[in-house]
Amino acid sequence: MAEFSTTKNIYFLSDFHLGAPNFSDSLVREKKIVAFLNSIKKDADEIFILGDMFDFWYEYKTAVPKGYTRLFGKLAELTDAGIPIHFFVGNHDMWMKDYFQKELNISVYFEPISIERFDKKLFVAHGDGLGPGDHGYKFLKKIFRNKICQWLFGAIHPSIGMGIANYFSKKSREKTGSADEHFLGEDKEWLFIFCKEELKKKHYDYFIFGHRHYPIKQALNNESYYVNLGDWIKNFTYAVLNNETLELKKWEN
Repeated sequence: MAEFSTTKNIYFLSDFHLGAPNFSDSLVREKKIVAFLNSIKKDADEIFILGDMFDFWYEYKTAVPKGYTRLFGKLAELTDAGIPIHFFVGNHDMWMKDYFQKELNISVYFEPISIERFDKKLFVAHGDGLGPGDHGYKFLKKIFRNKICQWLFGAIHPSIGMGIANYFSKKSREKTGSADEHFLGEDKEWLFIFCKEELKKKHYDYFIFGHRHYPIKQALNNESYYVNLGDWIKNFTYAVLNNETLELKKWEN
């Protein structure tokens, strides 16, 4: 197992949705994210990015979507400096293959993982498809993860395929509406319910998710917390874990 410093920090952030709603607005956010990553370079032991980095991403066999050069350059700089970066695919960028691993030396995860850091047990995931409800999306997720369906999409000319994908990504955001602006209650938040069920099987100190866009650190019991990282569209929030605790913070720069 890798050795981790007790004096440095582990950072968690998610849901950049780069590419949306348009090039100019996305570029402003991308520069802000890069500035944040640059600010933590000196004290970061690890960085976890929990999905939806892009509003849509598809890796064709010999090509990837253009753009995001500032972010990719900074991520490569960090991994070249020896800082491990972990990326969890989200519902908007699940069609990843090996570009991140080969070009940026970033570990990519398609499922939740359980890890231990600073003697704390962590459950880490993007969060989509977990917990009760949302059966329509869970069905669609199985289709989207299907290798044949991915191959068929890849056979469509990129100009058409990306146009279709961006249209449905926009519709997905419209459907969410203002639901991300407040906590729905412990009995209605699917991820919160999921955490409660998981704690019946195994102890975790922190459940850390993206996806929801609502930044929150909520006690599940006297020892465990549900943490949602928020987003980098409106909230610009992230979590930092060190030898003492996990804090949810806002980037004010």
